Amino acid sequence: MGIVAASMFSDFKNKISQLSLPIKDKDVLNQNFLIDQDKEKKLEIYYTPFDYINDQAKVVIVGITPGLHQMKMAYTTVVECKDRGWSDEEILHEVKKKASFEGTMRKNLVAMLDELGLAGHLGIPSTIDLFGFSSHLVYNTSLLPYAVFFDQKNFNGSRPEIINTELLWTYVTKYFVNDIIRLQDPLIIPLGVKISKVIKSLKEKKLIDSHYVLSGFPHPSGGNGHRHRQFRENKEEMKHQLNQFFKK
Repeated sequence: MGIVAASMFSDFKNKISQLSLPIKDKDVLNQNFLIDQDKEKKLEIYYTPFDYINDQAKVVIVGITPGLHQMKMAYTTVVECKDRGWSDEEILHEVKKKASFEGTMRKNLVAMLDELGLAGHLGIPSTIDLFGFSSHLVYNTSLLPYAVFFDQKNFNGSRPEIINTELLWTYVTKYFVNDIIRLQDPLIIPLGVKISKVIKSLKEKKLIDSHYVLSGFPHPSGGNGHRHRQFRENKEEMKHQLNQFFKK
């Protein structure tokens, strides 16, 4: 299995386990789980139990930050696991499988990855299996590991810009960078141009030394109306990049 690095889970496990299902917005968006904020910039960061790191991953899929939907699904999974006698590592691994990119985003993500042929390269029937029995092949993560809200709405990565915002940049370097440098030069798939821009900046600053970053992949959010065109325009080049990576 993977590792749980510098995990805050032990600090929040009991509070999360005491919640009743179904979990409502007000159950998680409160002072019990608020871990950081910048009032001037209208930013709030809430603990989300995505601490599990798969340090053996061949592929890393990078989002911006867990949204409220994924945050609630993560908390729900912890509550569902509390009486199973599992270790923290087992619980957090289950959270990653159940809650990472959960919802319409996961459906869109899988459809595009399958169309690029990633499943074939990995020797699995479909990339949906990366969220199940083939989860050992992937590390699903975000630039910002804990749920970030701007003006009480899901943070979309553009306002304010991550690179120019001290609070957000601190989280990127403290968590994302520390996690990535543990891995054995996997294929990194940034979900959209905003994430690609941050990863490019990290490479330029020599904070990460990743040789394989897939370029051109659109953000799979249902709210991204340009994703079909972006995918179509970049599809052949992305297929070429995948072929090059898996030849190595």
